[in-house]
Amino acid sequence: MNILLWIVLGALAGWIAGAITGSGKGLLTNIVVGVIGAFLGGWLFNQFGGVGVTGFNLYSLLVAVVGAIVLLVIARLFSRGG
Repeated sequence: MNILLWIVLGALAGWIAGAITGSGKGLLTNIVVGVIGAFLGGWLFNQFGGVGVTGFNLYSLLVAVVGAIVLLVIARLFSRGG
């Protein structure tokens, strides 16, 4: 997947995850959270026997959103001091 599609997928995933967790930020933060979430979600799905990000499709968006939500929840735990 080329870099532009990673950015678009990351922006969408970060925005959705931010809306779900109530921690929405700006566009750049959404992109970073979404891209890291895609890697984290892919790793998590692989650990449970699933498939990670497979391209620019709804399944990959779901994987990225799940990973981004996990990332935001972990970040919230650390920002509150555990």
